[in-house]
Amino acid sequence: MRLDAEGFLENPEDWSEDAAQALARLTGLDRLTERHWRVIRFLRSFYQEQGRAPLNNQIKKGTGLSIMEIEELFPGGVKRGARRIAGLPNPKTCM
Repeated sequence: MRLDAEGFLENPEDWSEDAAQALARLTGLDRLTERHWRVIRFLRSFYQEQGRAPLNNQIKKGTGLSIMEIEELFPGGVKRGARRIAGLPNPKTCM
């Protein structure tokens, strides 16, 4: 599992649940709860279907969680926490 300078997977295809656990530990999360997995699975599914990361209102609708709840779940919030652990590309590399 190779990471870029900001801790995102260099190759998103390298993602697995084990990789997610390792990425979570790197961000300071010892354990991923079902709420974490709900967000991670939604982000991955949306990205695989749409080819891009979802907007915040789509995340709220898709997970049933508020953005504030998600921000509290993931150190680094949605962009630097949840997206990283879900194996989505670094936002800086998304065009």
